[in-house]
Amino acid sequence: MPPNEDVHFFTLSSIKIPDQNHQQQPRLPLPLPLPFISRTINSQIAKFKLTFGNFVRSILTGPNSHLHRPCLRHGSSLLSLASLSLSQSNDSKGGAKLPILCSASLSLSQPPESSSEAAVSQQKGTTATTHSSSRHDEERVLISEVLVRNKDGEELERKDLEAEAVAALKASRANSALTVREVQEDVHRIIDSGYFSSCMPVAVDTRDGIRLVFQVEPNQDFHGLVCEGASVLPTKFLEDSFRSGYGKVVNIRHLDEVINSINDWYMERGLFGLVSGVEILSGGIIRLQVAEAEVNNVSIRFLDRKTGEPTKGKTKPETILRQLTTKKGQIYSMLQGKRDVDTVLTMGIMEDVSVIPQPAGDTNKVDLIMNVVERPSGGFSAGGGISSGITSGPLSGLIGSFAYSHRNVFGRNQKLNISLERGQIDSIFRINYTDPWIQGDDKRTSRTIMVQNSRTPGNLVHGNQPGNSSLTIGRITAGVEFSRPIRPKWSGTAGLIFQHAGVRDEKGNPIIKDCYSRPLTASGKNCDDMLLAKVESVYTGSGEHGSSMFVLNMEQCLPLWPEWLFFNRVNARARKGVEIGPALFLLSLSGGHVVGKFSPHEAFAIGGTNSVRGYEEGAVGSGRSYVVGSGEISFPVLGPVEGVVFADYGTDLGSGPTVLGDPAGARLKPGSGYGYGFGVRVDSPLGPLRLEYAFNDRHAKRFHFGVGHRN
Repeated sequence: MPPNEDVHFFTLSSIKIPDQNHQQQPRLPLPLPLPFISRTINSQIAKFKLTFGNFVRSILTGPNSHLHRPCLRHGSSLLSLASLSLSQSNDSKGGAKLPILCSASLSLSQPPESSSEAAVSQQKGTTATTHSSSRHDEERVLISEVLVRNKDGEELERKDLEAEAVAALKASRANSALTVREVQEDVHRIIDSGYFSSCMPVAVDTRDGIRLVFQVEPNQDFHGLVCEGASVLPTKFLEDSFRSGYGKVVNIRHLDEVINSINDWYMERGLFGLVSGVEILSGGIIRLQVAEAEVNNVSIRFLDRKTGEPTKGKTKPETILRQLTTKKGQIYSMLQGKRDVDTVLTMGIMEDVSVIPQPAGDTNKVDLIMNVVERPSGGFSAGGGISSGITSGPLSGLIGSFAYSHRNVFGRNQKLNISLERGQIDSIFRINYTDPWIQGDDKRTSRTIMVQNSRTPGNLVHGNQPGNSSLTIGRITAGVEFSRPIRPKWSGTAGLIFQHAGVRDEKGNPIIKDCYSRPLTASGKNCDDMLLAKVESVYTGSGEHGSSMFVLNMEQCLPLWPEWLFFNRVNARARKGVEIGPALFLLSLSGGHVVGKFSPHEAFAIGGTNSVRGYEEGAVGSGRSYVVGSGEISFPVLGPVEGVVFADYGTDLGSGPTVLGDPAGARLKPGSGYGYGFGVRVDSPLGPLRLEYAFNDRHAKRFHFGVGHRN
């Protein structure tokens, strides 16, 4: 036998799916009236033929709904049976099911007989027509010998194939009384073994009794494969599927398994594709026809939120279509369609999204209709929060907010947000305008224009003044940022931001020195000006809490005017989560460094709820450099409640004195410290609520309350 490596495979791009109306087989005439039945699988295996509409519907209704198996049906009695038609009905009463790729026919045969014997037989046959078929099916005939021969009545050259046919026989044995039904079932078993294209039982009357001969025709040897219409099915997959059968007799059952494996390959990948036809050509060449659903057109249909009826949408269709990765001419993938649905939902302007595939006429293509239900475009909202920078006072840290937002400006998914946040000391007025995808850009670049006027507590670096008075940092900021995905799970941001910042006392008066006569601005003026060029790269992992995360941020001040600040700041954060049974171990590390001349309030503040717990905000140190590490184990307690134990450590790496005015040294900050403790977390509509109790290395204790996960 030739080695398997020599098998040749051919892939053709043409595809032809015949009309299902041509699938009906002709009615086959059967001779009258003989006591045995034959069953054949045509040497050229009948092809499965599906209309493309049925193909699409079959995939939508289930992975195997397209595998219609033809079966044998007959309702006439044995002796009066004159014709038989084929059907794709799964009526088990009519006979055994044929393999997926087979056609079948019934015929009656007999050995030659004398004219007198024929007359007697004809008379008996005429009488038998008055009886029910069931009676004749139960009549038994004594068989003296059972043989397997080829269609010419000679012994098979392949003894292994003869053994396969003999092994398939169950009822037919020498010196046994058989009914027509039992012989018919053995014919089915021989065909169902998969090695033979036809089988005809012939009864021969001998001096020793009736000899039953099963005349079989083996299938051809497999010598090659031609595959048509498979544009995405890998050639190697086909080679691996058929290689083991090269040079061997084609086994229909094995071929059926291979076809199912090809269909499963499409189904596992969510692709609209299946084997629509198969036949064995002369020379042992198997020809496969594959139907793959090519996307013909993608359209958007807006539905009313209340009635579900089609309506006119506010969003421009091209704004939605550009989000889709499924394009015209591709083979439709249900998995890709699901990702497209998720992508459209993340735009934030749709309440519901679904994709409906439909056959595109009589072609081998599919039309996709995306049904979308729009959310209200915008409106006013109010809320509240907590500032980590305020640690004293009757309303410590509480912030109220009021905002107006519009999610779909001009119907292009552009977003406008105007907000005001006000607390005991904090106040932020912000205007953001974001275009999540700049028109004409194929890299999905977004643009955000921002203007902000803020006042935040200065005690993170400078602490409280004598008499419990406080300092505030006022900033006026304006800038533009561009972001785009770099690769899966990675994104990049670049921007240019102008900032005008200064320090004010609790009465709102600008000051340039604190109570220790240490400078509060780098320029010596009431305010410092800087133009920041920003570059940031973010890795988000799965995006869930506990997944891996990495952020690298670099800012470079550009001194366009002599009095503007000039420095470079680099900051990085990383996080890694490991599941230990039901618990989650989370390790996080952050650090940064500044080179150049910068304002003291721009120093890295260490200590607090999102830094080293057990210390007040910024109480560990204020440095030009810093490193903070944290490890915590969280575990489920009851429903949405989790327990957590943690340990934090932070240090300014001895850089506190290098900050202008040494604000950390003047306030006797240690420069390094650690904390540990335990707490609970509760999932809520506002996000995770954190309540933690911590101890530090200076034997102090402190409660920490926060909303959201640690940075």
